[in-house]
Amino acid sequence: MVCTSEVPPPLYIYKITDTIMKKIFLVLLFLMLTIPAPVLSTEQERSPAETQVTDLPLIATFEGGQRYQAGTYPVIVLSGSYRDMGRQYGGLMTTELNDEYSYIMDTLTSQGITKEEIIGEAQKVPAYYPQRIKEIFAGMAETTGLTDDDIAVLYYGPIFLLFSTPNQEAVPASCSYLAAWGNYTTDGLPVVSRNWDLGDSIMPLTEWYVLAIYRPTDGSNSIATWSPAGARPETFMNNKGLFIADDNCGREDDAPETRPEFITEYYRFMFDYSDLNALETAIYGTAPDVGWIVDVAGPNEAFVYEKSTNRTLKRTGDGVIAAANHFVDPSWNLPAPPEHSLSRYNNLLRQAEEAKGSIDAQKMMEIRDVCIEDGGSKFCHSDLGGGKYSSNHQVVFEPATLTLWMNVMDKEWQKVELSPFFGSETA
Repeated sequence: MVCTSEVPPPLYIYKITDTIMKKIFLVLLFLMLTIPAPVLSTEQERSPAETQVTDLPLIATFEGGQRYQAGTYPVIVLSGSYRDMGRQYGGLMTTELNDEYSYIMDTLTSQGITKEEIIGEAQKVPAYYPQRIKEIFAGMAETTGLTDDDIAVLYYGPIFLLFSTPNQEAVPASCSYLAAWGNYTTDGLPVVSRNWDLGDSIMPLTEWYVLAIYRPTDGSNSIATWSPAGARPETFMNNKGLFIADDNCGREDDAPETRPEFITEYYRFMFDYSDLNALETAIYGTAPDVGWIVDVAGPNEAFVYEKSTNRTLKRTGDGVIAAANHFVDPSWNLPAPPEHSLSRYNNLLRQAEEAKGSIDAQKMMEIRDVCIEDGGSKFCHSDLGGGKYSSNHQVVFEPATLTLWMNVMDKEWQKVELSPFFGSETA
């Protein structure tokens, strides 16, 4: 016969069970009193970026990424694999990425360009990109509802908008650079600045700017980019105090064969290189798809590289260096540069000379805020004959302290200390 549970167990069983339960309770109580609270509640855990940043409000989190607010500008901090960081980017900026994509597509299709034509061009964008950049794009697509092709449209969106505007591409006015150090600055350390100048056809993109900080877990450097959400960045900084940006060189110079897009190589430069010597070697060793002026700075000095598709020349300075949209080295033996480029270049050097010994971040911002019409270098919805141009965004950066000031046209400057976002291993 099989016994059933209807027969009550002996009394000693209850006593043993009661003793065991009391011991279990005491063990659990001990653990609660001795184990830190975050271990017991993963929802209360805070990431390294979150615990170190105290002056910017935390707005949202997504899969280990954080979104902060610096004045009117979002700051996103992304960590993990490159796919992880792409997913976090997309999750934290879903609304902005979708709104920006819709604006770009609506604007282009309203001009008679079909969606198929746009997608066809966009598909060419990531074809030769490094796998880790493709992983970032793929992660963004996974969390935004956008396709891989849509993400490619976003990446090259400013260029699509610029070249779809009649006559605007006829004026190659794009960006300028000024760096000061040594006896030009108040403490001898570099203060770096750049204007990203393009036609006003891309001014609506200023609504979707984001400071994106990437913190890969594969041992690469942490980097920061400043651009419209999802768009190709052209202003980069890393946790070693390196800075890189670019200026249009003002001349037709296309490579004779297919090459990876040089500006996207900035990701590799910033992830992989930790000092100016190594960065310089990478710049010399990378053949561009088109000619560029490459602006570079580190914790102690700054340079300009005038880079054609088959030659690179380095320019240095005695405490100050500038660039606009023409090659300055006379060995290029080029025709006279356009007036808008020569005047901005000369204005920057004159302004730096007038402020010699007193240049700090505040003074550099004052220099950069002078419109070209008033003797400065900033395009302020300026009419160049081929349409209006503006300094779509501006940056002032102190490489030694990893302190950034950023703005977009018609909005205020905002200061952000990058060091806490980058993590413990900084310059």
